[in-house]
Amino acid sequence: MVVLTDGASRAEVAPERGALVTRFIVEGEPILFLDESTLADPTKNVRGGIPVLFPSPGVIPGGTYSVDRLEYPMRRHGFARDLPWEVRTQEASRVVLALGHSEQTLREFPWRFEALLAVTLAGTALHLSFTAENRDSRPMPLHLGYHPYFYVPQAHKAVASVETDASRAWDNRQGATVPFPGWELTGPEVDLHLLDHSLQGTTLERGPGLRPVELAWSPSFTTLVVWTLAGRDFVCVEPWTAPGGALKTGRGLHTLAPGATFASEFELSVEPMARFVR
Repeated sequence: MVVLTDGASRAEVAPERGALVTRFIVEGEPILFLDESTLADPTKNVRGGIPVLFPSPGVIPGGTYSVDRLEYPMRRHGFARDLPWEVRTQEASRVVLALGHSEQTLREFPWRFEALLAVTLAGTALHLSFTAENRDSRPMPLHLGYHPYFYVPQAHKAVASVETDASRAWDNRQGATVPFPGWELTGPEVDLHLLDHSLQGTTLERGPGLRPVELAWSPSFTTLVVWTLAGRDFVCVEPWTAPGGALKTGRGLHTLAPGATFASEFELSVEPMARFVR
């Protein structure tokens, strides 16, 4: 486990669990939710923290996609969150981690690549910089997402909200595009993919006594996913660079020329407690 500190803030990163940011604590207040039992069990996907979704956020329809008339399987949310990442550099408040192609990744994603994730703690802000270089001889598709679990007690969900200007959403439970009338986060499950959220960020209001979380991201993130389950103390607010299944559908998918590099930024922050008044 890598521990980052800056002033009264602390973040923890688990390189061996997909470069997962497991904790972000500011002045004693947990900003992220973490199910400790899933972190302790390497056979389970960790439910909590900030999973890195690469190279395929969401689910591929039918579970496979075609490349040069060959079919490749792709697991839910890609393989990056399941694989160990290498620590390249580590400082008191910053760590850089790397994931490259391997025989295992080539069976699911037939391109040679190197991905770097820099996690930087700066006061009450946590910054994630992601780059991916196409080291193959042919163009490489690029689909990235983050899946942060924010700590929101179940009792607060009736007043919790995510700022958006969206008017349409893909309801993943119904499997249909629906009008977006506003937030109702208290149902059994909310799994909405906002299709026309135009802001380069958002604010998550977490309810009484908890500081709102400000999120900001690069223009390359064009789909915003919000997910929560009844009885669980989290709301996920997830920026993705394309809708789910883009490796198969091609919708919104980025393409990197051989030797090219994709770069993106994602930041979450809260106000210092001295400025937080409710």
